[in-house]
Amino acid sequence: MEEASPKIFIPNTIQGVSEHVTGQIELLWELVKVPLIVPLLKLGVYICLAMSLMLFMERLYMGIVIILVKLFWKKPEQRYNYKPLQDDVELGSFIFPTVLIQIPMFNEKEVYKVSIGAACGLSWPSDRLVIQVLDDSTDTVIKEMVEQECLRWASKGINITYQIRENRTGYKAGALKEGLKRSYVEHCEYVAIFDADFRPEPDFLRRAIPFLVGNPEIALVQARWRFVNANECLLTRMQEMSLDYHFTVEQEVGSATHAFFGFNGTAGIWRIAAINEAGGWKDRTTVEDMDLAVRASLRGWKFLYLGDLQAKSELPSTLRAFRFQQHRWSCGPANLFRKMVMEIVRNKKVKFWKKVYVIYSFFFVRKIIAHMVTFFFYCVVLPLTILVPEVRVPIWGAVYIPSIITTLNSVGTPRSIHLLFYWILFENAMSLHRTKATFIGLLEAGRANEWVVTEKLGDSVNNKNKSNVTKAIRKSRFKFGERLHLLELGFAAFLFLCGCYDYVHGKNNYFLYLFLQTITFSIVGFGYVGTIV
Repeated sequence: MEEASPKIFIPNTIQGVSEHVTGQIELLWELVKVPLIVPLLKLGVYICLAMSLMLFMERLYMGIVIILVKLFWKKPEQRYNYKPLQDDVELGSFIFPTVLIQIPMFNEKEVYKVSIGAACGLSWPSDRLVIQVLDDSTDTVIKEMVEQECLRWASKGINITYQIRENRTGYKAGALKEGLKRSYVEHCEYVAIFDADFRPEPDFLRRAIPFLVGNPEIALVQARWRFVNANECLLTRMQEMSLDYHFTVEQEVGSATHAFFGFNGTAGIWRIAAINEAGGWKDRTTVEDMDLAVRASLRGWKFLYLGDLQAKSELPSTLRAFRFQQHRWSCGPANLFRKMVMEIVRNKKVKFWKKVYVIYSFFFVRKIIAHMVTFFFYCVVLPLTILVPEVRVPIWGAVYIPSIITTLNSVGTPRSIHLLFYWILFENAMSLHRTKATFIGLLEAGRANEWVVTEKLGDSVNNKNKSNVTKAIRKSRFKFGERLHLLELGFAAFLFLCGCYDYVHGKNNYFLYLFLQTITFSIVGFGYVGTIV
């Protein structure tokens, strides 16, 4: 019996040490939890509930306004002085103002023909139309292809010029600014801007220009985007849902109530005099379009959004391209807010309530709070309350308000209502990336001025084999290592552990949401969203 005791003695010692260490950790956790963790987490819950209420009130306000607009507001043709421009045999084309078309490009091999062709196909007198192709391409082969396409259209009598620069200073803003310096632009009253993947309908100018001609206080007419590749994969469907809400509600409400909204950077027509009065294009942020819009608005100019005037475009169909785009769209507005908030406050040309709308609603709630509350509340604070049962989130904050906000967001894309639940999970996962970008913009840190052109694959509804081409391009360009996003995978692990703990010890059944959110974070973390059809 004495010889057998050593065989049992070692495991018992290890077990004792293990229990002792565990006990020490539990004791330390209890000592720290009550005076520190619980108060901090409660504070986090209160802050998140406050932000959630701010976002809820903003969504509810816009929902009420959009209903009133649709039911009682007059159409733009009735609210503004609008007289269609008709061809006149005696006067010829003199009744038509001279319009400049700017098409900024950067290595747009897949789409340059379509965009140039759409611009050249606009129904407008040729002697009153000037088309500028602003090519910042670094690939000499692509530059030659674009130049040859311009020459081909020029040989048909189209007034089109091919313009290049020695460097890409200012990126898109720099190219647009350089284009307006040309001597022949002095004869142009308006400038229409189309990114390289945008395809306006032939009557685009005829429907939009009369608003600018008849209303000298209007600086910008913005059209709605439509997407030729919305059905390509789940990633594009998710983007369509978010952007449709933006155009259906946010832009419409801003136009109807304050005659102000953020210029979308393309598919819009500017009064050149308004651009010049606002100080021209600036490259101080990655949202040069929003920058110009805010500055023009502060000088008293009005904007008009036309929801029934549409231009076809392409959505990013790879997660890599989408992430770069979302970084720019989240970082840029936050950085612009940092730089312009005091200028807006001190401005004396606009009314007090318009200042409130721009600072609070347009910037603070939509561009900052919307990202942060989604990430911190549903991906950090709510899971942590499972580990700290002393802190509880009221059911109205955890379930009811998010459900109403989500329902209001769904009005833009009724055809995708069945994807609404996954859209929520996807937006939560992307909120990590957007929140990080927002902080970078607010703090003007490392990647604040990063500009990566959104990759375009030239998707077309008329090309039946394009989906196969797209998949081949993705497969050849992206390796597994480039798909991996460790931060998202780390949060997937965190949410999975919280879900397991809630399944074993919890009482709220949040584990159902947490496990589904874990799957979504994992899909995003491994970069496979764009491959799901």
